[in-house]
Amino acid sequence: MQGYLSIVLHAHLPYVRHPEYERFLEESWLFEAITESYLPLLQEMDGWLADGMRTRMTLACSPTLCTMLRDPLLQDRYMRYLEGLIDLAEKEINRTHWDRPFHELAWYYHWKLSGLRTTYFSYGRDIVGAFRKFQEQGRLEIITCAATHGLLPLLNHEASVRAQIHTACDHYEESFGCRPRGIWLPECAYVAGLEKHLQDANLRWFIMDTHGLIQARPRPRYGVFAPVFTRNGIGAFARDLESARQVWSRDEGYPGDPRYRDFYRDVGHDLEFEYVKPHLPAPDVRGFTGIKYHRITGQTATKELYDRHAASDAAAEHARHFLDARIAQVHYLSTILDRPPMLIAPYDAELFGHWWYEGPQFLNFLMRKAYHDQDVIEMITPSDYLERHPTNQIATPSTSSWGEEGYFKLWLNEKNNWIYPHLQAAQERMTQLARTHSDPNLLQTRALNQAGRELLLAQASDWPFIMRTGTSPGYAKRRVKEHLLRFIALHEMLTATRVDEEWLAGVESKDAIFPQIDYRRWA
Repeated sequence: MQGYLSIVLHAHLPYVRHPEYERFLEESWLFEAITESYLPLLQEMDGWLADGMRTRMTLACSPTLCTMLRDPLLQDRYMRYLEGLIDLAEKEINRTHWDRPFHELAWYYHWKLSGLRTTYFSYGRDIVGAFRKFQEQGRLEIITCAATHGLLPLLNHEASVRAQIHTACDHYEESFGCRPRGIWLPECAYVAGLEKHLQDANLRWFIMDTHGLIQARPRPRYGVFAPVFTRNGIGAFARDLESARQVWSRDEGYPGDPRYRDFYRDVGHDLEFEYVKPHLPAPDVRGFTGIKYHRITGQTATKELYDRHAASDAAAEHARHFLDARIAQVHYLSTILDRPPMLIAPYDAELFGHWWYEGPQFLNFLMRKAYHDQDVIEMITPSDYLERHPTNQIATPSTSSWGEEGYFKLWLNEKNNWIYPHLQAAQERMTQLARTHSDPNLLQTRALNQAGRELLLAQASDWPFIMRTGTSPGYAKRRVKEHLLRFIALHEMLTATRVDEEWLAGVESKDAIFPQIDYRRWA
């Protein structure tokens, strides 16, 4: 083999769980991702395993996502959601009986959704355990993320950064039975100094964006085609820009091919409201069902019918093109580097299946072609690389993220900058609480730990992101305010009054995350 390719998928969703409601619109974010991304990925991996393929891939599972995937309430609600979609597919089979092209697609969706249900039950509704199985078999490396995906450089509080990282690693060990070796820094956001907290947690490497490594000091000898070590020995791997462009680019990216399924044309919006209402994620609100009959077609409002066989052909073509491009890269780089080049291709996991419906098929074709059809590139993980190449250049990466303009503008702007003064005050108060309560009683310990949970949930980078993009800004603002107000109430109980056990129990039941959290992380 002349070089390496590492596919790194980042699976993350914010913690959305509302037991106080029978149905809640934003919980559908999780249900859609399970149906269109996580279960299809598991099905492809099952196929690789059944065919005896030795595949290697990296998956970053955020603690908030893992918690939701393992939550019995959300598992029950997901089954209700999935059964509702299967019922809708059956209705569509009957409705489209005399319209053969639509009728065939309706049957396809019924077959697809029924297969997902079978897969879900075959793993005991435990998607986290399913991924753990593949890690234990050596076919997948699972890495962690910060506890609630807080943008670490913007927290501006060392105790909070430490708490985000250590809480995540503790949760990872509880979920996967071992300690993580790598971490996906939230939004790939890096600033000098983070690596000391990674070292404290015994993490060995992280992923960052291209310019963060290119602009390192001193300049990296191998560009982004080999990691550098920070001065305390933590490996920094950077995204290969050419691999990213072929998938992510609005103009050149594969998901924009006119043969692929259109994301926005959905029967939840196209058909009579009363007909689809029982199958929508929230009552009295139109939304996506996942049953879509049209393809992208092009820059036109008129969409042609989806042809899943043509879309599958497109996925195979693009997988071949992607692999050929990586082989060409490696051929060229191997002539100018004195070590095998490492190509890092990191993506949001939800791109594959949710946003790009044929994405899991693309990964399947890519893995099979890489395994059977070439001997130039080996698929490995960053940990594999460090085991084979333990000596690397020492450098200090540059402040960076993979967001808009390469830094932190997406999470710090005129629409969301009001958050950070409140977070700063809460972070300082949390450290004061941790330092002044060295010997709390059981009730105080519960309140202190819950204060830590509320602070972590308020710090999630998802909320300022949503405020900037405008997808659900009202919900994002409400979540930040609710968590901060609960934190303030707990702080007052612990410093000025007394802990209200009944109120605390109610908050614990709503924000039931990180059962093993330790408030002393903030001390």
